[in-house]
Amino acid sequence: MSTFGLTATGAALDAVDRHVPALVAERFASRLAAEDADLWGPDARDEAAKRLGWISLFEESRTVAAEAAALAEELRGQGLTRVVLAGMGGSSLAPEVIAATAGAELEVLDSTDPQQVAAVLDHDLERTVLVVSSKSGSTVETDSQRRIVEAALAAEDIDPASRIVVVTDPGSPLEEASVEAGYRAVFTADPTVGGRYSALTAFGLVPAALAGVDVESLLDEAEDVLDLVTADDADNPALQLGAAIGGTEPLRDKLVIQDLGSGIDGFGDWVEQLIAESTGKDGTGLLPVVVRPGDPETAWEAPDLLKVTLVSESEESPAGGDGVRLHGSLGALLLTWEAATAVAGRLLGINPFDQPDVEAAKAAARELLDSPAEEAEPGTVIHGVEVSGPESVTSADDLRGVLAAVRELVPEDGYLAVHAYLDRHADVDLAGIRADLASALGRPVTFGWGPRFLHSTGQYHKGGPRNGVYLQVTGDAALDVEVPGRPFTLGRLIAAQAAGDADVLRRLGRPVVTLRLRDRSAGIAALRTAAREA
Repeated sequence: MSTFGLTATGAALDAVDRHVPALVAERFASRLAAEDADLWGPDARDEAAKRLGWISLFEESRTVAAEAAALAEELRGQGLTRVVLAGMGGSSLAPEVIAATAGAELEVLDSTDPQQVAAVLDHDLERTVLVVSSKSGSTVETDSQRRIVEAALAAEDIDPASRIVVVTDPGSPLEEASVEAGYRAVFTADPTVGGRYSALTAFGLVPAALAGVDVESLLDEAEDVLDLVTADDADNPALQLGAAIGGTEPLRDKLVIQDLGSGIDGFGDWVEQLIAESTGKDGTGLLPVVVRPGDPETAWEAPDLLKVTLVSESEESPAGGDGVRLHGSLGALLLTWEAATAVAGRLLGINPFDQPDVEAAKAAARELLDSPAEEAEPGTVIHGVEVSGPESVTSADDLRGVLAAVRELVPEDGYLAVHAYLDRHADVDLAGIRADLASALGRPVTFGWGPRFLHSTGQYHKGGPRNGVYLQVTGDAALDVEVPGRPFTLGRLIAAQAAGDADVLRRLGRPVVTLRLRDRSAGIAALRTAAREA
């Protein structure tokens, strides 16, 4: 039996007391269970009517779980024990959390950085299974990753079709092509579930099951709280959580998310996409700021911050200040957060199921791939880092001055988003810059690896409040990787993705600063030092 606990204090408790009685009176929870598409208003009705299958998916998901478990046993019997997942956004974030929490080995390939992709190819191909996960199959990152791994398998005289498992929507171009190619298995998911709500569908379950996770137990955990989150009751945790994060007045729109021993690995990254992409539109939204214990934001009491803390079941101390503390099993948390996001969308007056601004960056990247721009003049070079952006930044004498100038661009109610188009495994030291910059700025800082964040917080950056500043970090790679059958390399692709996103942000009036590292290791070390000194 799953347990779930939630404690709200301060502004979060006020929001619960203010909104939950009305949500109960209007039967929000039971109407959600009945997949009532009118809950978010007439403008959202058409989209909502096609996106509510996540609340009633258990029968189909249990069938998928059993089939995936059987395939996993068959693969292990053939010595195929290394599972590589090619997928972006909701197709990778949920299975990554599920596998990591269970201690299972799942290698997530969610990058177009040539060094990161090449590292997947340089070992253990003889025991590798590739899971290709995409609703349509048209996602350029996933399609490129599939082509590259397929070619690498063939180069080792391994039949690629025998090693590729596909997860997609029924009737998609990817399903048709995969069946025609004779791939090892093709799993289809409920098409009425959007990507970021798909954790408990085939998109979350199949890769995790192939990695050795008991996903039936995960479904048990979620189904144990189904009656709670669909009950018209003041104790409904989804109503409480949704009210706490989406109903504060004035809105505390930056959610500082930390984990104090929940035992769940990487949950903040999954929540980040769910919340940011679902709510960041029409000039409003909630910005998740994923931090570590002791990071600067955890001690701040700013009027636009709300602390959301995951704890273990044994942790009974109440939340301090304005915030929420909650505990639960992974399955219970996944379902509760999905329902709470639907509640928050209602309170914010937005459609929590669309992502109207995500396509803009994709289109800009495609345009740059099809018609590459002329080589731009190099920006100011400071200590081996090429700096581009507003004159106040490029005129700085050193990197510390650059970061100080960036600080001046951030408004009093704003935030800084760091976008690192690098290798999130080999270049992981850069992630430490987040806390240093938060200390220097005195404002929340988010950190995302590109292009993966484009499928996550990218919607919020373009559709949310106009108070962000964007610091891109790109870098020259020691190698490049051809994409078979495509007229571009990964190096060109990731450069186009970074430039395309920057162009879209600038057209929307968002300040963008780009730091290009000519030497990754040296550049990262120099940036870390400058951030600490800033």
